[in-house]
Amino acid sequence: MKKSHPVHQTFTLVKKDLTLELRQQYAFYGVLLYIVSTVFVINLMMGRPEDKVWNALFWVIQLFVAVNAVAKSFMQESRGRLLYFYSLVNPRCFIAAKLIYNVILMTLMSIIALVCSIAFLGNPIINPFYFIGMVLLGGTSISLLFTMLAAIAAQANHNAALMAVMGFPLIMPVLMLLANISLSAFVTVYQPELPKMFLLLGGMDILVIALTMILFPFLWKD
Repeated sequence: MKKSHPVHQTFTLVKKDLTLELRQQYAFYGVLLYIVSTVFVINLMMGRPEDKVWNALFWVIQLFVAVNAVAKSFMQESRGRLLYFYSLVNPRCFIAAKLIYNVILMTLMSIIALVCSIAFLGNPIINPFYFIGMVLLGGTSISLLFTMLAAIAAQANHNAALMAVMGFPLIMPVLMLLANISLSAFVTVYQPELPKMFLLLGGMDILVIALTMILFPFLWKD
């Protein structure tokens, strides 16, 4: 594996993470229980909220799903296992595999959260295809950001408090941007500023990926 192509190393690590997830499944079912119970409790307390409240609640659920699913990806890696991977693979291949795996996991969780929200809280969405695209894009953005934060926290002796402190000022602009863009799925009026907001969100994703790929090899050496 050490002499293999970086692409092969990356997808081998992704396959490893997916295989472990399929065998253990405790994280998947834990997040699934969180989604269903949270949406059900919201239904009991609020019934079927109006459009803006529905949208805000959905993205709050997405935030905590990311914390429970994505942010734990590095916490389950022991120091000994990380040292073992250090001797086998390129650090950029390792972090790229984590990014890909977490995007896959968050995409699945986002779809489940959307289905549960529609089932329990009603369906006020006028443009479903647009909103589904926003959910997938937003889930990707959140997973990339939390993967970077989890990698930094893992190299700081698995300090979860560090991830929380760094994550709050970074995730809030992303959530506000996602909430504002996705509101267009609840109205029939076209908003000419939407393409710029999509470009801004895509630029933030590219920046997060670039920073992760640049910084992680230095963290890996420690």
